[in-house]
Amino acid sequence: MSETINNAELQLTCLYDRHVALQAKMSPFAGFMMPIQYNSITVEHLAVREKVGMFDVSHMGEIFVEGPGAEKFVNWIFTNEIRGFEPGKVLYGMMCYPDGGVVDDLLVYREFTPEHFLLVVNAANIDKDFAWIQEHAEGFDCVVRNESPVWGQIAVQGPAAEKVVTEILGYKEAAELGFYTFCDVEYKGKRLILSRTGYTGEDGFELYTSTEGTVELWDRLIEAGVQPCGLGCRDTLRFEAGLPLYGDELSPEISPVMAGLGMFCKYDKDFIGKEALLAQKGGEIVRKLVGIEIGDKAIPRAGYPVETPEGEEVGIVTTGYHSISLDKSICFALVDKAYAALDTPLCVRIRKKVFAGKVVKKRFYQTNYKK
Repeated sequence: MSETINNAELQLTCLYDRHVALQAKMSPFAGFMMPIQYNSITVEHLAVREKVGMFDVSHMGEIFVEGPGAEKFVNWIFTNEIRGFEPGKVLYGMMCYPDGGVVDDLLVYREFTPEHFLLVVNAANIDKDFAWIQEHAEGFDCVVRNESPVWGQIAVQGPAAEKVVTEILGYKEAAELGFYTFCDVEYKGKRLILSRTGYTGEDGFELYTSTEGTVELWDRLIEAGVQPCGLGCRDTLRFEAGLPLYGDELSPEISPVMAGLGMFCKYDKDFIGKEALLAQKGGEIVRKLVGIEIGDKAIPRAGYPVETPEGEEVGIVTTGYHSISLDKSICFALVDKAYAALDTPLCVRIRKKVFAGKVVKKRFYQTNYKK
């Protein structure tokens, strides 16, 4: 499905009609018309922090790689290490350009069928990623398929997520899943991938299945009283938990090393971009991503300049909010590496005023969820 808005062709997820029926505030995002909020961002944010909420994430991309050379190929394009990686496990990492810039950050699922992998990529990058993956698959004995249009996905997030998935949807298997693992179950005879990763800092499950099944599962969750949540609180939640968003904290210009995500790059293997990232790791890096807390309720929005107390501009805000959970004004910022140490005093210029702050850990909010 698609919709033309201001001469731009936007895609619609399988749940679009459900969002409209719930009178969600809809807005273009990553080439899709998506729900930003149903009630209010604060209500939805707190539902996930305190109990449970659910998100339509059917806009995300599902790219499958299979064949005798699939493991070797995925390990070449992915920064993390998948050799010895057991079926049923999920890994986070990046695909990088030779200069270390990020093509995309993604999840890799090692399937239960030998030499089969699922790559879950960001919605805005599906076409770009698929083309890039296909281009680099030449010479490897594997097949790459973009199945994004035929899959829907619901993310159930919050302290009560396990109870919802096991009791309301009846998937008892969810209770046995550890963090970053998945299992195969069914919904009305169709495959359903049930994983436990999350993008909020809370406990969370993802249900990937057919578009028809996704609509039916959504309806069951709505009938059970689960709070639908939009992309507005998805962003506030992931930000508080210190999780990056592609296009803001990762990009062709912002490498994993710059973003502080070097732990997801395994340098004892070969992968695209390795040499550039090693050079950055060794000191050839100009800027680093940091957290900043400012002592005021003013909101540091993306694009606002970061300055020293003396007024020298040394960085830029990538994401910023007045935190719902913490009641503090905080942001991620890309700053000159000389100013990246914890407790370094920095200021954010918000319109015509300058607000004093300091560098803090990027994981602003620590949940009670034990992974």
